[in-house]
Amino acid sequence: MTRFAIGIDIGGTNIKSVVVDASGNVRHELRAETRDASDAQWKHAIRELVHNLRQQHGAPIDVIGLSAPGLANAANTAIECMPGRLLGLENFVWSDWIGQQVWVLNDAHAAMTAEASFGAARGKRHAVLLTLGTGVGGGIVIDGKLYQGLGQMAGHFGHTTVDADTHLRDVTGMAGSIEEAIGNVSVEQRTHGRYKTTHDLVAAYRAGDTFATWTWLTSVRRLAMTVASAVNIISPEVVVIGGGIAQAGDALYGPLRDFMELYEWRPGGKSTPIVPAAFSDLAGAIGAAAFALSKSDSK
Repeated sequence: MTRFAIGIDIGGTNIKSVVVDASGNVRHELRAETRDASDAQWKHAIRELVHNLRQQHGAPIDVIGLSAPGLANAANTAIECMPGRLLGLENFVWSDWIGQQVWVLNDAHAAMTAEASFGAARGKRHAVLLTLGTGVGGGIVIDGKLYQGLGQMAGHFGHTTVDADTHLRDVTGMAGSIEEAIGNVSVEQRTHGRYKTTHDLVAAYRAGDTFATWTWLTSVRRLAMTVASAVNIISPEVVVIGGGIAQAGDALYGPLRDFMELYEWRPGGKSTPIVPAAFSDLAGAIGAAAFALSKSDSK
């Protein structure tokens, strides 16, 4: 008998929701604006999305998963730590609000789960995901299972140091992190105000602009250091790259491959594949649904 899950992904701008079957097929999809100035608005929007998905689907929904920024609690029933954004999210128990068990996890962990369950890391026992967007997030799969770690902090590759001598620190207090080196959050600072987005920076790099080339290749070189470090520590079968910056295509993967030739430890000539993520903006919702299905399977 086919099982179905609802997956919900809360972002700062939009809430994405899907009905997914156990093979990863998206049967239905609905979206709503987050409007996070008032938690009452987005909490009611989520409950309405769940109601409407149930109505559209018709068949029973077995489980529900929800992904959001922040760190989930140990029981995966709520986001325990998310200061400064989505006020009202911290320690809010979604199962009580929805009226059905809701499994909650970090949005990058959800993206890793989507790739491991149905995407670019499917069938891999050990895998790493880096998401490159406003910041840099990530996730880890070990022995076929999402590794969340103590305090659900695992996989935050964005806070890996690539420039220990700088006085600049990221949101966690880490000096010279890869998040600051390649995340969209720091483009204006890194380019001395010349570019406002990574898209603009990459377009100038493609056009041969000297300053853009220097800035972009510096960022990608530091990304290669981060990936090589993750390979040394975790020894995954695959490294998956997702997020909006990954849409840069060969402008990203070309120089990344070249820098990996320099930095990656390759005993016996073995190298780790680096591949694009299979899922884009629905990764969090699909991964949340997959996580919920896996939790119900383990019961």
